[in-house]
Amino acid sequence: MMLAMKPVFDVLSDASRRHILALLAVEGELCVCELGAALDDIQPKISRHLAILREAGWVAARREGSWIFYRLATMPTWGKQVVAALGQGGVPAAELSQSQQ
Repeated sequence: MMLAMKPVFDVLSDASRRHILALLAVEGELCVCELGAALDDIQPKISRHLAILREAGWVAARREGSWIFYRLATMPTWGKQVVAALGQGGVPAAELSQSQQ
């Protein structure tokens, strides 16, 4: 699925979704429970944000048994630049990653 320009601002308007993208950029692949722990939020809310990100083409998922792992989807250069910018100035991705530990 390709990223569409129209929903970009809708998707990125939410701080939790920006944090999820930044974490996935740093960590590579995480399950809902890991994202929930890192963001100190409940699983249903994280799952809802992941569904929005997945429908918009920002994240992809893979199932392993009963677990679903999320990662950044294949995206065009502009999408990669947006995600990289989240970690550089918009969201302290490395700091979010360390908060998991």
